[in-house]
Amino acid sequence: MMGEFSMDDAHYHEIQQWLLKSQRDLEAAKVLFEHGLFDVVVYHCQQSAEKALKAYLVHQEVILQKTHNLVVLLESCLAFDINFEILRDSAEILTPYATEFRYPGDTIEPEKYEAEEALAIASLVLDFVVKLLPNS
Repeated sequence: MMGEFSMDDAHYHEIQQWLLKSQRDLEAAKVLFEHGLFDVVVYHCQQSAEKALKAYLVHQEVILQKTHNLVVLLESCLAFDINFEILRDSAEILTPYATEFRYPGDTIEPEKYEAEEALAIASLVLDFVVKLLPNS
C-alpha cells in the first residue's frame, strides 16, 4: 500500500478489528433497544464509542490506556486532531454508562430517551472516527 497512509498489514488489521468490535457493539445496542433492555443498550453504546476512539488511537500508533473513560481517550485523540473537541459532550454523557447500570443500585435502568440518546451518540462517534481513517 502506497501513499500518505501507508501502514503494514498487521497495523491495518488491528484498526479494522477495533472498528468491527465498535460496529458490533452498536448493532447489539440497537437489537437490545427493540427488546427494551435499556441498561444493556447504554453499556454497549459506551463500549462502541470507546472502541471507535481506540481504533483512531491505534491508527495514530498510540499505546492504548486501559480506561473506559471516554474523556481521557478523547484528550489523547485531540493531540492529533482538534476536531475531536466536538465529541466532548458525547464522551461525558457516555462515560458513566460503562458502569452505572451494570450492577444493582438505586437506579436499575436508564429511561428510554437516555437509551435513544446513547444510540445516537455512539453512532455519531463511530461515524466521526470512520471518516478520519483511511480505507475504512
